[in-house]
Amino acid sequence: MPTMGAQYNQLAVPPQAHAPARRAGLLPLAEALEIEASGDGAFTGMPHMGRPPRAFGGVTLAQALLAAGRTVDGGRRPHSLHAYFLRSVAPEAPVSYEVERLRDGSSYAARQVAARQDGMSVLSLSASFKKPENTLDRQAKMPGAPAPHDCDAPYEVMARERPERYAASVIPRVVDLRLVAPDADEEAARAEGMSRQRCWLRAARPLPDEPLLHAAALAYLSDLTLSPTAALPWEPHGARRTRPPAVMFASLDHAMWFHRPARADAWPLYAQHTTSLSDGRATTRGELWSQEGELVASALQEALIRHRAATT
Repeated sequence: MPTMGAQYNQLAVPPQAHAPARRAGLLPLAEALEIEASGDGAFTGMPHMGRPPRAFGGVTLAQALLAAGRTVDGGRRPHSLHAYFLRSVAPEAPVSYEVERLRDGSSYAARQVAARQDGMSVLSLSASFKKPENTLDRQAKMPGAPAPHDCDAPYEVMARERPERYAASVIPRVVDLRLVAPDADEEAARAEGMSRQRCWLRAARPLPDEPLLHAAALAYLSDLTLSPTAALPWEPHGARRTRPPAVMFASLDHAMWFHRPARADAWPLYAQHTTSLSDGRATTRGELWSQEGELVASALQEALIRHRAATT
């Protein structure tokens, strides 16, 4: 029997959602994503390093969604975003976010955000928000996976075996990541050059009970492993890599749909698969699932991808 939609008036805290990660030097993701108002519909935020020398695009994506949401009535939640990464972002300079109010209807609101650094456009984001409704609720079935604490923890290995790299990085200290060992289908897909992977990930420290912040944090998390999925046939996850990367990739765009409310600090499972690799571009889809089996968000990203040997 179909059930009614989840209640959106609060974010429930699942049992042990805030069990701390087992490493030192953790930073609050909420602070890393923080933006400050600088005028009517104007905000400023700081990026942080991704693949040197570029900042991580997930920061700009999340901060742009936060900026858009801060101009919307509190009763509306983000249900979709569409963004283009226009230029790489330097990690040491602030990014400004200017929000244009496109529509404020009775149920839906739409915003356009222009992100700039040093006067140059770096990201364009459109986001839509809506009032919650209780309605019929159906979804696909969640893929199976071992529990997070039974999976490989690459950031814990980095903290233990490469402490200098760990201390100099932000992402491994704001995110807890567990990589699920590939099953037979995933191994076969990688052998054919069409990657699949599953991972558990979350904010490493608890987040405030603010639905907009959790949506922005999910956007941040969704950008972390999506494009690298396409590179798995040629190189491991970046936290495991011990030599210079064999593949160059950069996100070109990012779309995301928020299906149900969810906490970004409660171990969502991220199932990802590359659907196309051609013309120097990879298209990868991802689905975020709560531990309770709810499909909470879907993501789709196109990325530039090139073998470094082909560019020399």
